[in-house]
Amino acid sequence: MIKTLLRVIGVYKIYEKWLERAIIKGEMPSHIAIIMDGNRRWAIEKGLEPWLGHRAGADKVEEVIDWCLKFGIKIVTFFVLSTENFKRSDEELAELFNLLKERATKYLEGDTLHKHKIRVKVIGRKELLPPDVRAVLERLEEETKKYDGLFVNLAIAYGGRAELTDAAKKLAQDVISGKVRIEEITEEVIGRYLYTADLPAQDPDMIIRTSGEERISNFLLWQSAYSELVFLDVYWPEFRKIDFMRAVRTYQTRVRRFGA
Repeated sequence: MIKTLLRVIGVYKIYEKWLERAIIKGEMPSHIAIIMDGNRRWAIEKGLEPWLGHRAGADKVEEVIDWCLKFGIKIVTFFVLSTENFKRSDEELAELFNLLKERATKYLEGDTLHKHKIRVKVIGRKELLPPDVRAVLERLEEETKKYDGLFVNLAIAYGGRAELTDAAKKLAQDVISGKVRIEEITEEVIGRYLYTADLPAQDPDMIIRTSGEERISNFLLWQSAYSELVFLDVYWPEFRKIDFMRAVRTYQTRVRRFGA
């Protein structure tokens, strides 16, 4: 039994090393977006409270950031909390908010962000968050706003339709005030009103969704028009480096025509 297990582990390590060498030779996506699905189901299947799944998921975010740094990914966007998630129980939301505050504080007090020049930005309707949570997230944004080693976007209180609605309102205000003429409105102009406007690459090259679900669930609706979609049948807390590399490898084997 032990020999069989060791043999399996050995084969896994060999495959992992081969896969790493393979993707390094290919073209890396500049912007990866991730729908981190399956935290609650992972916890429930283990007999745990749902919010313990979110804690395990938060640990995984830190690992993925390390992998992005290792492979030279420029931008990573995590779908943390949707506008629809606010319908969940008060108890679960309270645990989620505490977790957000805790992890943001951890990063503020540590040196990881400064060492790797990581810029953190929250995209979404921050006004929906508790004041203390919003304050610590905005401090995280402020202290990292000049960094460009890795752009980490946290989609919190986010919805793709909400983003487009907010963009339309801002654009309409500028049309009314005379800052923008209707005939000047183009796709590029609309992009300037999105939450992702200041990123070096707004549109994700690839969107990964875990847990086996195959939909984008109101995530980056405008930006994902030509994104490669990769759906993985693994809960987010169990997402491994080899899963990340397999997703990148899948991206590298696809031919992107952008409608041509």
